[in-house]
Formats: sequence, C-alpha cells, structure tokens
Amino acid sequence: MARAAVLAGLGTHVPPDVLTNDMLAEVLDTSDAWIRTRTGIRQRHIADERTTTGDLAVVAGERALASAGVSRVDVVVVATTTPDRLCPATAPTVASRLGLSGTPAFDVSAACTGFVYGLATASSMITAGLFDSALFIGADTFSETLDPADRATRALIGDGAGAVVLRAGEADEDGALLAFDLGSDGEHVGLLEVPAVGRAERAAGVARGYFHMEGKPVFTKAVVAMTDSVRRVLDQVGWTTADVDRLVPHQANARILAAVADQLDLPEDRVVTNIADVGNTVAASIPLALGHGMRHQGLRSGHNVVLTGFGAGLTWGSVAVRWPKINDIGS
Repeated sequence: MARAAVLAGLGTHVPPDVLTNDMLAEVLDTSDAWIRTRTGIRQRHIADERTTTGDLAVVAGERALASAGVSRVDVVVVATTTPDRLCPATAPTVASRLGLSGTPAFDVSAACTGFVYGLATASSMITAGLFDSALFIGADTFSETLDPADRATRALIGDGAGAVVLRAGEADEDGALLAFDLGSDGEHVGLLEVPAVGRAERAAGVARGYFHMEGKPVFTKAVVAMTDSVRRVLDQVGWTTADVDRLVPHQANARILAAVADQLDLPEDRVVTNIADVGNTVAASIPLALGHGMRHQGLRSGHNVVLTGFGAGLTWGSVAVRWPKINDIGS
C-alpha cells in the first residue's frame, strides 16, 4: 500500500476575550441583526495586545501533540498571514517554545487557504519520505489588520489557532490524506488584500494599510472556486457528493457556505459550521471547524470528509480524508 500522511492529533485554541455583535454596535453604526443577516456571525474571539500569533499557535500545538500522544515530531509548519515578525518566520520560535529546538520549522502564507496549502506541504514531505511526522498549525491574529471604523471587516474577523499532527502511514488507514486540489489567480489580488505601506510612505505621513475586501466579487469567486475544487478532489478519490459525510469549509461567511452546499447538493446537516461563534479566523478556520464538528456536529471515525478553502491571492484548495478515531483537545 502507498505511503500516506495520516492525521494523528487535533488541537485548537481561541483567545478568551469575546467581541459580540452588541459590543460592536456600541462603537460602530451596526447592529446584531445587520451582522447576523449578512454574515451569520454573533460573536468572535479577539487576541489582546499582548497576545501574538505565536502564542496562539503554541497552545494549539501543545494540544495537538497531546491529542496524538507524542512529544516530538520531525518538522513544524505554521500557516499564517499575521506572523509575529516579518523576519524571521514564526514557526522556529513556536517549535522552540514547544521543546522542539533543532527541528526544521518554517511558515506558509496562503491567507484563508493556508490550512489546506499547509496540509499539502506537510503531507508531501511525509509521503516523499523526507520526514515521518509533522506538526502543522494554522494560526492568525488577523484582527490586527482591520480598520477600527470599518463595520464590514470588523464584523467578520476573529482570531484563533488550530493544529494537527501527521504521521507516516498507509493510504487505506482512517486519517489518511487521500487527495489534494490547489489553485490560485493573482490577477484578482486586489479583491482581498492588506496594502503594504513602505518606510518612505510612512515617513511622508501615509497611513498604514488596512485589510480591504470587495464583497460582491469575492462572494461569487469564493462559491465557484470552492465548489469546483471540491468536485475535482472528489473525482480524484472516486467519491460523489452523496459519499461525503461532512464538508468542512473555510468559515468565510454563512451565505457563502450555504451557496457552496447548494451548488454541491449537500444537505445542511453535512456541512460543518461554527462561524456564528468564532467568525472568520483565516488560517485557523478549518481546524477550529473540525474541532466543532467532532463536538457538536457528529463528525466521527470512518466519515468521508472534504476540507475546502478560499482566500486572498486569490487562492483555493481542497483535501479529501477518511476521518480517524482521534482525540479533540481544544477550546
């Protein structure tokens, strides 16, 4: 049987501070009803000024290692768009804090598709025989990129982290990552971006760049990209949509999730969603949804599962996995 990367542990973490819709309505021209109607979100968790992306990643990583029952791995990969520093990467510090000094560690940046891209990266290193195990973490404190006066983006975004441990195994095992589909389209980079402001611009008094999103075209492209990506990965493993027990999409917007499910003809109870409680947590979105699915939406061992994401870049991707018997340790 072919060598495969197998899911062996799952850990998640969100910061304790909660920002509800009513709290946003106290400082912005918005309301709980306005936000819920347009996004499906009722609250989100926001990291305080002392908490970094690395801090969240360490907690999620510790929990994933405990879930897998291991203390060491061969490589650490962190997917994030909000690293602790521009240089060096966040992953080496996270690895050191986890007691994994000397272990190779690096970051992956693919925004809201970061978890799928990072899974593909870590999985490929295992299937190629370079490593026998990996800790992969998706973490973001994307709230730091938001314009405090922009009700649209502030309503969407939350912070968090989610991690998985992968080990070498065989493709017929539960937990094996069976197939990937990845794509990008840089022609539409301006639809989702955090504009860079260079040193000369700052010296001239140019304000820092905030996250910018063109809502309507992003909605359309997200639905098409995730739907088509899911279909391609299903073709690779020989499943139909009827074979999918759970779809775990990036938690971008409740309307987007509903439209993808409709395009795939998947019933609502097969689509895992936790956006109401955490918002869009960027690279942490899919693992947080996986933990929620295990606790609240019947995700269990033996299920045929497809993960799918869409984000800035533009980027998109999907992965098929047969869900393992696994311990979920998270918040």
